[in-house]
This record gives sequence, C-alpha cells and structure tokens, in this order.
Amino acid sequence: MIRFSVLYPTTEGATFDHDYYRDKHVPLACKTWGLSDATIDKGISGPYVAAVHFTFDSMDALGAAMGAADTGAVLADVANYTTITPVMQTSEIVG
Repeated sequence: MIRFSVLYPTTEGATFDHDYYRDKHVPLACKTWGLSDATIDKGISGPYVAAVHFTFDSMDALGAAMGAADTGAVLADVANYTTITPVMQTSEIVG
C-alpha cells in the first residue's frame, strides 16, 4: 500500500480555510482519483496547520491518479483555501 500525503506547513501570515478544505477540496480530490475517502488532519500543535493522507494500492495506481484528466482542477483549487505552499510525501505503508 502507498500513502500520498500533502502537508501544509505553518507559515506566518498565511491563510487556510479548514472548512473548504474538508468539505470541497478533499472530496474533489477523492472523486477525481477514484478514492472513497482520505484522512484529514487539522493541526493543533507542531509544524503543520493541516494534512491529508490518500491511500493507493500501488505506485502504478498513484501514478494513474496523478495523470487523471481532472488532476489539474484539483491543483488549481488549492488557491481557493490556502496561501500555503504544500509539502508532499509518498510513503510505503509497512505496518
């Protein structure tokens, strides 16, 4: 299993609309990539104000999702909820 995480570092003066993120953006990404759900984190303390974790069966499945026709719309939607540049990580789930 592969986990694709998008993390939003705490950034002075930045904005982040958690409601829009939860209610609009993440569902758009899930629909675009054929996923039933994702895990959303709202930072309380630490270096990130938010994060989302998507799970894929394989690197090929992740690659197919990133190549989906509407992935551009998912990326363009970022401006609707934050001014933070996200950090992305792909991980193999080993436990």
